[in-house]
Amino acid sequence: MAFQLENISTANAIKKERSDNTSFLKKEITLFNNAFTNKIKEGFYIELSILLKAGVSLNEGLELIGKSQKKAQNKAIVENISDDIVSGQSLSEALKKHKQFTNYEYHSIKIGEETGTLAQVIEQLGFFFSRKNEQRRDLVNALTYPIIILSTAVLVVTFMLHYVVPMFRDIFEQQGVELPGITKVIISVSEFMQDYGMLIILLLVVVIIFQSFLNKKKRFKRLKDKFILKLPFIGNFVKTVYLSQFTQAVSLLTASKVPVVNSIQLVKQMINFYPLQNALEKVEEHIMNGESLSKSLAKHKLFDDKMIALVKVSEETNQTEYIFDRLNMQYNTQVQQQSKMLSTLMEPFIILIVGVLVGIILIAMYLPMFELSSVMG
Repeated sequence: MAFQLENISTANAIKKERSDNTSFLKKEITLFNNAFTNKIKEGFYIELSILLKAGVSLNEGLELIGKSQKKAQNKAIVENISDDIVSGQSLSEALKKHKQFTNYEYHSIKIGEETGTLAQVIEQLGFFFSRKNEQRRDLVNALTYPIIILSTAVLVVTFMLHYVVPMFRDIFEQQGVELPGITKVIISVSEFMQDYGMLIILLLVVVIIFQSFLNKKKRFKRLKDKFILKLPFIGNFVKTVYLSQFTQAVSLLTASKVPVVNSIQLVKQMINFYPLQNALEKVEEHIMNGESLSKSLAKHKLFDDKMIALVKVSEETNQTEYIFDRLNMQYNTQVQQQSKMLSTLMEPFIILIVGVLVGIILIAMYLPMFELSSVMG
């Protein structure tokens, strides 16, 4: 069966939502309150697949799911989709109108409609978002405790530089003590913090507030993703997370008999990580020029030797779906193991850094005190 996947690489125009009766206040809330997050999508697709397999019609299933939504915004989206289906549109066309759903979801569901496997595709999408949310939780769990320790350490060092060091500096100035080089450096840092500390905090707050806006800028997103990829431990962990999502998405699409090129195009739109998007764009070009998927992947260091070897096997045995499913399981296991190891490694590492910084500050302050005591003696 041929699939009509026209204009996959082009962003689909989003039609105007029916919100003429929505107040200005609700519109403003919509801007800051994301509807249909990945967590909501996980429940939406899993519940819909269960209802469809139980023999419930698509429209009735959507009505039941719409009633179970807690947020009015999410309920309105499901009701709009249900109304569009009643008016004769397909589920993929109804989803296409809402910017909360990606091209990846649109084309996946469209394939399910064309092949008569809609319930299976919806179930696979639910599993995709379930795995994605699980990986996000692993990342949060791995970084939460180290971030708390790091934040506490920053507060302790800031307190010492802002309050403790100036007290010692005043004593040294009154006694006219010759200061060692390390003490002069710490005092200079303390003076810098006193002069520009509030400005630095203000800039950090501004960056945090406008992070979602900056992420929409391609240049900022590109630089941030490249920086994350180069971080020790964290970079490799993040790469494994996205490779897990990549292999799961390809497994889902190949199960629906989507050609390799179309799978790459769709996955590229789904995964929001610039290094992987850029690599997949070049892989797509190589495949279009007649090269195999394994050879195309081998030209990019983002893809490891294990993946390349197994993809080559899948091409020789025509077991693409099975191989990518196995790869996904392996990468998901790595994500869980690395999340635990990341938390275990970062905790003593941060404590060590804090101890060194506090020790340097204390040594810098007490060295002149020894000299002062010898002069007074």
